[in-house]
Amino acid sequence: MSPARRRVSSGGPFEAAVGYSRAVAAGDFIFVSGCTSVVDGEVVHEGDMTKQTEQALLNVSAALEQFGASLADVVRTRIYVTDITRWAQAGEAHRLAFQDVRPAATMVQVAALIDPRMLVEIEVDAHREFSPSGDQSP
Repeated sequence: MSPARRRVSSGGPFEAAVGYSRAVAAGDFIFVSGCTSVVDGEVVHEGDMTKQTEQALLNVSAALEQFGASLADVVRTRIYVTDITRWAQAGEAHRLAFQDVRPAATMVQVAALIDPRMLVEIEVDAHREFSPSGDQSP
């Protein structure tokens, strides 16, 4: 792995099973894999699109923090929902989390997520200028 590429793990069960990282920083960009409403390996807020979106964004934020970044550094989001008729619930939670950041965003409906209790999954791309010495990376 290149010294300019760093990765972090959430310790979640799917990362090892599928072979991916929670987030990867490459240069000044951070790519966060899809986050859902999972805490300590358990789906939380079953049936609640708003709360699941909020939790997914908290999980995104935690991944970014491992690189010294935050939601303020996000430039693009992708929101996958299992029921597009509930788009406004996910959209409002997204709006509140990002306020004036207003990243480029896409929301699409998918047939299903990896666990049928999951209603939303969010992935993000962020940009943060790191110092040449890499002081801001883990």
